[in-house]
Amino acid sequence: MEKEITIKYNEFLNWSELPSNEISMVEKAYSMCEKAHAPYSNFQVGSTVLLSNGEIVAGNNQENIAYPSGLCAERVALFFAGANFPKESVETIVVVAKGDLVPFDKLLSPCGSCRQVMMEYEMKQSKSIRVVLVSQNGKTVVFNSILDLLPFAFGN
Repeated sequence: MEKEITIKYNEFLNWSELPSNEISMVEKAYSMCEKAHAPYSNFQVGSTVLLSNGEIVAGNNQENIAYPSGLCAERVALFFAGANFPKESVETIVVVAKGDLVPFDKLLSPCGSCRQVMMEYEMKQSKSIRVVLVSQNGKTVVFNSILDLLPFAFGN
């Protein structure tokens, strides 16, 4: 039996079209790119997470010569939020990047490990997480749930 999955998302020509609170999150995520430790890939990623208490936490990628010992920006931000604000739910996650690893005009999208971590946070809180992905050319895609990025998540 053949089945079909439909994924809904919103697309913006530029992240400046987002609501003001998400514009602030994108700006903070870009500032986190500057602090990334990416000496091997030279691909700097920044991420911000909006929590239910209004707190915005941020992270960036942290590479290590003993690959894969490093962490992606999304997981750094989520793990910090989980460790420091365990009772707060995650409302929104923003991901931005700079570098040649992904073409300038292509969608920047979280890796499989980050998608699974985000999905587990969504399942744990029984509430969708909004995902804002900003490509290097400013094009922005917004998903209303991690499930749209990982329809067959492990454990779902």
